[in-house]
Amino acid sequence: TELFSAAKTEFKNFEFFYFHNFIYESVWKDNYRRFDEKESILNIINKYNKEWKLIFIGDASMSPYEIALTGGSVEHWNEEPGYVWIQRLLNHYKKAVWINPIKKDFWKNTQSINMIIEILNSRMFPMTIKGIDKAMRELI
Repeated sequence: TELFSAAKTEFKNFEFFYFHNFIYESVWKDNYRRFDEKESILNIINKYNKEWKLIFIGDASMSPYEIALTGGSVEHWNEEPGYVWIQRLLNHYKKAVWINPIKKDFWKNTQSINMIIEILNSRMFPMTIKGIDKAMRELI
């Protein structure tokens, strides 16, 4: 929450949504109401034009099935694999980065991190001052 509050002061327009491990067909604004008040990814694509930029924040450490397979989500039955949903976002929003709090030295040891690095064309950055600076430059 502190990160989002700080970001709101830096960006002219800023919206944030939560997701668990990976992107599927919906995200949510209130983590406590995540099963009741979801926002469809398709609605987000229709609501926010392609000039918006995406910043994913998370450790990207999960079962590879959560990215690659139908039904791979640990919370619900996903009709389509996670990579299909994130690709829809990336096709619409050309500027996107992933900020990862896991120390970069450990990324090579986690299959899901490497899968996401590939999906995002190496636009994953460590959650350090230098990493965040590089991520923001990528979005310009």
